[in-house]
Formats: sequence, C-alpha cells, structure tokens
Amino acid sequence: MAKILIIDDDTWFCGVLTEAIVADGNEVQCAHTMQDGLRVATAGAFEVVFLDVILPDGNGLDSISEIRAISSEPEIIILTGSGTPDGAELAIGSGAWDYIQKPFPVSVIKLHLMRALQYREERRAKKSSTPLKMDAIIGSSPRMKDAYHLLAEATSTDVNVLITGETGTGKELFAKAIHDNSHRAGESFVVVDCAALQGTLIESILFGHEKGAFTGAVQSREGLIKQADAGTLFLDEIAELPLSLQKVFLRVLQERRFRPLGGHKEEESNFRLIAATNRDLEGMVRSGQFREDLLYRLRAHTISLPPLREYREDIVPIAIYHAEKICKRSGLDTKTFSPDFIEALLSYHWPGNVRELVNAMERAIAAASSASTLFRKHLPREIRVDLVRASTGIPPLARKSRIDPVQASTDDPPPVSGDKASLLSAAHPPTLKELRASVYATAEKEYLTDLLKMTAGNIEHACMISDLSLPRLYELLRKHKISTKS
Repeated sequence: MAKILIIDDDTWFCGVLTEAIVADGNEVQCAHTMQDGLRVATAGAFEVVFLDVILPDGNGLDSISEIRAISSEPEIIILTGSGTPDGAELAIGSGAWDYIQKPFPVSVIKLHLMRALQYREERRAKKSSTPLKMDAIIGSSPRMKDAYHLLAEATSTDVNVLITGETGTGKELFAKAIHDNSHRAGESFVVVDCAALQGTLIESILFGHEKGAFTGAVQSREGLIKQADAGTLFLDEIAELPLSLQKVFLRVLQERRFRPLGGHKEEESNFRLIAATNRDLEGMVRSGQFREDLLYRLRAHTISLPPLREYREDIVPIAIYHAEKICKRSGLDTKTFSPDFIEALLSYHWPGNVRELVNAMERAIAAASSASTLFRKHLPREIRVDLVRASTGIPPLARKSRIDPVQASTDDPPPVSGDKASLLSAAHPPTLKELRASVYATAEKEYLTDLLKMTAGNIEHACMISDLSLPRLYELLRKHKISTKS
C-alpha cells in the first residue's frame, strides 16, 4: 500500500481520483491549497504527490523543489488544465515525474502512478550501502540528489556518459567522480579540452604519432586515447571538436581502435568515454555543426547538472566547505559569515555557478585577510554592484546574456497600459484560478513587506515568524523585488 497526496482545489476531481486510487489498495489524502498541501506533505511520508498548477494561494510549479526536499522525497506528477510547453519544461527540469494535462481518463493516471511506484521500488532496492566518493561535490537539495542518482547509475556500467550544464556547474568533478567510483578507479583519468585542440596537431594529440610522421616529429609519441587505455577518457567541451574530426572519432568510439599518425597498423585502447558540454548539441546537429550519429553514441547515459540558481539551499553549505578549504590551504583561521554576507550569497544570481562562487570565496577571504568574519563588503566589487542594481529594480548587467531559457519564458510579461490594457482585459478576462493567483501574489508581497517592517529587517526573526527557511525567504523577496534594506 502506497501513501498518495493530491493537491488540487477541485473537490469533485479529488473525489474521483481518490476513489480510483483507493480501489487499488492505496491510501490517499487531499489538500485544496498550496499551504495545506505543504503542511500535509511535510507531516506524512508520501510516495507520490499529484499537484495542480494554479491553486488559490499560488503556483504549484513554484513548490516542486520544496515538496521534493521532504524526507520521503516523493515523486511529483503535475496535473493541470492550463498546460504550456514552458510549464512542462520547468516541471520536468525541476524534477517532476511527469506533466499531464486535463482532461484525461483515470486509467492514464493509474498507469503513471503504477510506473512511479515501480520506479521508487527499484530505486530503493538498488540503493548502494557504500557511499559515493565525491570530492568537492557538495549539496543535499533534490536537484543534486537527482544528479547523484544518475552518477551512481553511471558507475555501475561502462556506457558512454554525456554531462551537460552551464559553465561552472562542476561537469569535470562529476566526470572524475564517475571514474573514481567505477571499476576503472585505479587507472588513468585523461582529460582532453577540445576547445584547446589546435589545427594540424589535433590528431597527433589524440592518436599519437610515429617518428618522422611530420616535420618536428623527432620521436614517437603516445596519444591521449592510448594513455586512457583501461581508464577513462574525458572529452571536455565536446561541442568544440572540429567537424572534420568527428567522423574519425566516431569510428574510434565504435571500434576502440585507431591509427597513430605515420603508423602502419592500428592500435587498441579499452577506454571508457565521458564527454561534457555547455552547449545545445541537438541545436548544433540541426544547424549542421555536430554529427547526429556521434551525439547518439555520446549520450547513452546523460547527466544534466542544474545551474546554482536552481538549488539555492545548497549555496551556503558550498560556500562554507570551500571557505574552510581555502583557509586551511592559506594557513588562516576559519572564517564565520555575517548575516549580510549570507544574504548576499543567497540573493546573487551566480551566472558562473559553483565556479564563480568558489572564486568569490577566494577573493572574499583574501580581502578579509586576518579578520575572523566575512562581510558583504569583502565580496568582489562586481557582485556587490550587481546586487545593488537588482535591489533598485535595474536589471543586473551580468544577467543580460545569461538568462536561463526556461526562466525567461516563464517571466511575467511587461505591463500593458492605457486603452490597450482595457481592451485586452475586456477581450480576455482571467479565469477564476488566475484571478486567485494574482490576488495571492499581491497579498504575499504585502505580507513580506509588512514582515520586514515588523522585524526591522532582521532576517532570522522574519524566518521564525513566517516559518520560512532562509533560502525560501530570500527567494520570495527576490521574486517580489523587495529589498531588505530599510
């Protein structure tokens, strides 16, 4: 028997769905607002949560991460009567099991529920008692747990792995963790930066060469592919591999055989391939910049690393870990973080992701020198300028070319004024759910504004009164563009 939670304000629909699920021997609870849903979800060990999108007091998509952070880590199935492609992408990207648009037969829901429960059962059975070795990979958020699960799957086989993610998300760290937790751990981990490969030397670097193969080849040299024999070959920035070499490398990948430049016979290399990119390889295939057959070979197993802005609850733990590491390396006493320093870390959008955060910690500790506490003032100037611009409603300079496509597509549209607004409103009145959501958003902003006034800007006190976590409070303040400065 599985425990199921339905969060939907349509009581008739809840009743129909409850009856169908209970008939299969499961236990069901219902909640009709987001607030009640979060309360019930936290109190019970649910395995699956059916979640509506537009609720009287908020948008269900905004609460996916919060629900998945609950100790039972329930699977979430989105049910919506107003689905959009952007909403579906946001839901799946946030870790939802599936995104289903109403209306639908109850049999469809039961099928999705059965599959989700089967997935959880098999995942629980396969969970290893041996912890993964993950040097410098920090985070316990649902998004990172998903990535760890995929990492664990990759360690148990020898299939090719493609790691995707924005610059600075830790793709090489994940590649090394896969190697370190696999049966190849004691062998070589060879890194190839495809962006750094130059002109005619590319094939020599990868495949090696025989003496006299070209001008300057005064002795034979082993290539990187041979060096990875029995170990792991990590091709970083695989999208930069020249098109002319992609066909050659495809054969190497298929046969694990290659011919050094100037050589008369082929050599073998039993390497495990891991590739990484921050670019859209499917888009490059459509534009003729990347071979489709090579892409299929690369992504036998794919790990997509989230940008740091999507798992803000891990920002402070990551910062603390690296601060301690930097201080130890520099012979300094451990630093403590002031409240305004933590606020800055949580408020900044981190376009450079974890790499930028680590760099910021190094610069902050250098600026603080022998001081025992890190303050906002110690952060790099460009970060402080960006935060000030954001607090005054001016778009931060660093965001212009780095906005996440899903985030950009779900942003509120610019306000319409004058006669055009009246005409638009008359022609397309909002649904009742949309109206409720709008009223809720206004009330939420007023509540947060009053909360900060009541606590005189004391964030810790505000968290205690509102029963919100620190990252969630900052997320809401950023959403409504509310400054903590009086």
